[in-house]
Amino acid sequence: MERSEYERMHAVEDRMWWYRGLRALACRELARALAGSKAVGPVLDAGCGTGGMLRVLGASVAGRPTLGLEYDAVAASLAAGKAGRPVAAGSVTEMPLGDGTLGGYLSLDVLCHGGVEPMRALKEAHRCLRPGAIAIFNLPAYGWMLSAHDKRVHNVRRFTRRQAGTLLAGQGFRVLRSSYWNTFLFPLMLLHRLIERDDAESDVRDYPRWLDALFSAALATERALIAMGLRLPFGGSLIVVAARND
Repeated sequence: MERSEYERMHAVEDRMWWYRGLRALACRELARALAGSKAVGPVLDAGCGTGGMLRVLGASVAGRPTLGLEYDAVAASLAAGKAGRPVAAGSVTEMPLGDGTLGGYLSLDVLCHGGVEPMRALKEAHRCLRPGAIAIFNLPAYGWMLSAHDKRVHNVRRFTRRQAGTLLAGQGFRVLRSSYWNTFLFPLMLLHRLIERDDAESDVRDYPRWLDALFSAALATERALIAMGLRLPFGGSLIVVAARND
């Protein structure tokens, strides 16, 4: 991302409905999956940006310590300061970690980035994870939904649930569960994509308090449905819980 986007993320990520909803969902799915895994070792937030998710995770998840990895050195420094956790500057396609050192891996909207080759990143994740270790992926959904915001943050690909499953299976992972989300707001997202200009501003910004609360309530309802075991049939994003094959 450009420096302005990192600065924007750092400024608003802790209060914007989108980030709060994503992190609540990812944190719960990660903790739930790790509780059923025998793989030990730290949990890596791979591509941690300016540290908002790492701060929410805290010092440990399911008894496993947390750490971060971020390609941009300035963002990595911001993340370490915000989360109070170790953060290394490096690429998800060439991680400064030994083989089989991780018990968990978190990847939030990273495989979609133009600077990341998905198969290479997954191969590297597989190398660093212990057998049976948990990996959580959040991905933007549907290639035809690429937007001005995607261009601003250098996202070049979006995924269907089938595409994500095929990609993960090909790199030594098995999908434990997956679901689209941001379903209730999807019609608004689609309308926004249809009418937005190519030079539209980033979606990462402060929203009016009432609108932020409304959007947050929609995501909270979806999280409850997913927690009940429902798989939402469509949405603006896709959450995937996977495990490294033994």
